[in-house]
Amino acid sequence: MDATSQTEASLPPIDVAVIEASRLMNMIPHRYPFLLVDRLVDVRRDHSAIGIKNVSVNENFFQGHFPGHPVMPGVLIVESMAQTAAALVIETLAPGQTMPIVYFMSIDSAKFRRPVVPGDQLRIHVTKDRKRGNVWRFNGVGKVEGVTVAEAQFTAMIVDDPKPE
Repeated sequence: MDATSQTEASLPPIDVAVIEASRLMNMIPHRYPFLLVDRLVDVRRDHSAIGIKNVSVNENFFQGHFPGHPVMPGVLIVESMAQTAAALVIETLAPGQTMPIVYFMSIDSAKFRRPVVPGDQLRIHVTKDRKRGNVWRFNGVGKVEGVTVAEAQFTAMIVDDPKPE
């Protein structure tokens, strides 16, 4: 169940109202043009967060996807979910600090309901499903103007030392 389907009273309190892009870049390693979240809002540590992606016609992926009919690729919507989740993990484990890398492990039940196009504001609702050791499972729902455009379940692993041996 995602945070949007619960009543506000049943949710944990908001720990951080807004995390801007400059702070996000201190939390996760992604950079433009691959940083696919502009800010996080309504962060509830160890529970949920909402990532905001303002979709612009200037995004580099629109040059080839698709000329004359720009559509944000579904895999990038799922990546924006993963980046939101990674920042939630970092904020949960070490608020205000940088942490190790958070890697995708699996993506399940991904569904794309309608295209995301330039001018849309994609709101990525991510809720922690469970955590076992260094493995976290999330539910993600992407919405534009309150309408679900994509959803997925995904698993990520925290890696303390991302350098190969």
